[in-house]
Amino acid sequence: MWLTVLAGSAGCFLLKYLGSAIPATFLELPVVKKIVLLLPIALLSALVAVQTGANHQELVLDARAPAFLMALVALRLKAGFIVVVLVAATTAAALRHFGLAV
Repeated sequence: MWLTVLAGSAGCFLLKYLGSAIPATFLELPVVKKIVLLLPIALLSALVAVQTGANHQELVLDARAPAFLMALVALRLKAGFIVVVLVAATTAAALRHFGLAV
């Protein structure tokens, strides 16, 4: 167990060191700037997709899918973050309560 913790710590340190060792001229390249700006969006999108449509090792369509679609509608209507979360949660809760989704 401790060997795993030490290996993980060493790996994190190495990544931090390599990140600080990258020359500033490389980071100023337009391609690198574009990738750095778009990478968090891609990672967050992948996380949302997995959390919405996956259950352990299988793909599922349950109350989360319509709740996600309702959240997208609320976002499209420029609703605030709390409203978007409440719309999605209410949709999922209503579908589960009335037995329309698992």
